[in-house]
Amino acid sequence: MAGHSKWANIKHRKGRQDAKKAKVFTKLARAITVAVKEGGDDPEYNAELSNSIEKAKAENMPNDNIDRAIKKGSGDLDGASYEEITYEGYGPNGVAVMVQCLTDNKNRTAADIRHYFSKYNGNLGATGCVSFMFDRKGILIIDRNEDIDEEEIMLNSIEAGAEDFVAEDEYFEITTSPEDFKDVRESLKSEGYKFSTAEVSFIPQTQTKLEESKDMKNMEKLIDAIEDNDDVQEVYHNWEIPEEME
Repeated sequence: MAGHSKWANIKHRKGRQDAKKAKVFTKLARAITVAVKEGGDDPEYNAELSNSIEKAKAENMPNDNIDRAIKKGSGDLDGASYEEITYEGYGPNGVAVMVQCLTDNKNRTAADIRHYFSKYNGNLGATGCVSFMFDRKGILIIDRNEDIDEEEIMLNSIEAGAEDFVAEDEYFEITTSPEDFKDVRESLKSEGYKFSTAEVSFIPQTQTKLEESKDMKNMEKLIDAIEDNDDVQEVYHNWEIPEEME
């Protein structure tokens, strides 16, 4: 139950993006609204809504914001109608990139995403061109502290139904199937564990190295530009980021 953490590699920049709290809250609210529209407003029977609410709470999103987003989804409050779209393409030197969006204007969003790829030496591809390179997994991150026993948390994770457990220097990473994610999360939560991250994500099967500094800079700028777009929910890639850039 141990291996190299690919999640850490693609999410090392998470703190930088999370510093833009207002933008993050907007994106989280949009995800909650869409989850309600597609599966109802009861998190007990709507796994996507449950996951979105947990993610919002992990980011310290105010309960009022969460409630408003739920009401917009159920039609109790007026709000825009969002469509979920995933774009796929290649960054510099063939790095695989997936971009998940929730948009009320797909023509605008498609034009923006295409522009970012073109500007930073990549290209937008057809649906399915890179998604086969990723596995959809539930990811739970628990920060290390002196009160957590490594063997105990590993056994608790296995008993809860986790697929994999990785012990890093600063945190523990638990991987689940998307179907078991909620059950594993709730089981570990009942044991008193707190998550710094809890989400269903796309994990690359293999990673791509960039040797040229220009390619690295373009790749970093590409991710920044995409993440900064209000319509973008998540960006996944298989770039093996050098340690000095983490």
